[in-house]
Amino acid sequence: MAIPVGRRAPSWSSDRDGSLAELGTLHDVAAVRERCDMVYRWVADGRSPHFTLDESRLAAVAGYVADITREAYPDLKIPYHSRWRHFSAGGVDRWSELAARVDAAALERARIAVDLATVSVLLDAGAGNAWRYHDRKTGHSLTRSEGLAVASLDMFAAGLFSSDPAHPHRVDHAALARIDAATLARHFQVDGENPLVGLDQRSVLLRRLGTALSERPDMFGRTPARPGNLIDYLLGIAEQRRIAASAVLAALLESLSSIWPSGLTLEGFAVGDAGYHPAARAEGRTDRIVPFHKLSQWLTYSLLEPLEAAGLGVERLHELTALPEYRNGGLLVDLGVIRPRAPIDPLVRHEVSSELVVEWRAVTVALMDPLVDLVRARLDLDASFTMPKMLQGGTWSAGRKIARELRPPDGPSPIPVAADGTVF
Repeated sequence: MAIPVGRRAPSWSSDRDGSLAELGTLHDVAAVRERCDMVYRWVADGRSPHFTLDESRLAAVAGYVADITREAYPDLKIPYHSRWRHFSAGGVDRWSELAARVDAAALERARIAVDLATVSVLLDAGAGNAWRYHDRKTGHSLTRSEGLAVASLDMFAAGLFSSDPAHPHRVDHAALARIDAATLARHFQVDGENPLVGLDQRSVLLRRLGTALSERPDMFGRTPARPGNLIDYLLGIAEQRRIAASAVLAALLESLSSIWPSGLTLEGFAVGDAGYHPAARAEGRTDRIVPFHKLSQWLTYSLLEPLEAAGLGVERLHELTALPEYRNGGLLVDLGVIRPRAPIDPLVRHEVSSELVVEWRAVTVALMDPLVDLVRARLDLDASFTMPKMLQGGTWSAGRKIARELRPPDGPSPIPVAADGTVF
């Protein structure tokens, strides 16, 4: 396996345990694309009992996405799809307001940004249709990703993720170890009339994050162990302050895959966000496994700006994949590219691990690659228009818009998923 720019061979690939090296190949973004392509070919060949494809509809999807992108960004200066966009919900630049109150050098400010992005992204699985967050600053009622973003930022600003009152604006392992469901409920305004999907699982996820940080002092430091110290690790392995985006993702997968409560595990080795599908054939123990690493890739996208602020150039963004979640996947279903063989019952929720959902997610990843080229051509942009810009421009907003048009008022997913608040 080729090692991307700025990437060391991970520790689990040593000769002391060859089985870990075999399973560790799933912690490579190339494996996500390769295995998803296998599933795509299975569906395209008509072998799926769940879906058929009408790829002639991709051109219409590209036009729809391009129109939404032009509306949102008339100058076509499209930022990365990242958590930082959600922090500005309602047109309020909350991060800049917080950063202005932090007396720190540029590198430490970047570490703080990584701290915030990490906890916020990990709390960003589906919130459900009922939950709302009242933003006291603006009086707005925020839902879904925007609400989760602002709630997590407010919690971060209040120092709840730090164990040191003298340094409230950080995330450390000791503070994460103390977070329980009641703490999250209080700060996310959860009660009987305002339920949040997966509250208990989210608190477990944060505590597991704290454990993972403390177990990797080489990446996250010791005093304290915090996500922001990942910047120092990446600067140390970068070549002339340049690093491949796939290497950033690999570092996150190597160090944090153990945190997922519902993640797939083989022989005690945490694969993370992955599922089984009969089309994904391989030799050995990875046979039929399809890795997705949705939140890990979402976190990678969300770290691009803090890493650049720290003076680290992140290259080869095209190697990352689309995020296999219900806005991108829903767009392809709602506009007729991915076609369910049988009508989808809106009252039946499908498990994330089910073959139907694994297949839907995999085909979404595969089809979003050619969609980048189509949208780029529609917008008459150059090769700098890569996946993170299409997602932002883009497919995520397009998926939300068409869902609201077809299933008002909240626009739920066309395929209901039994989300647990941690992966999907």
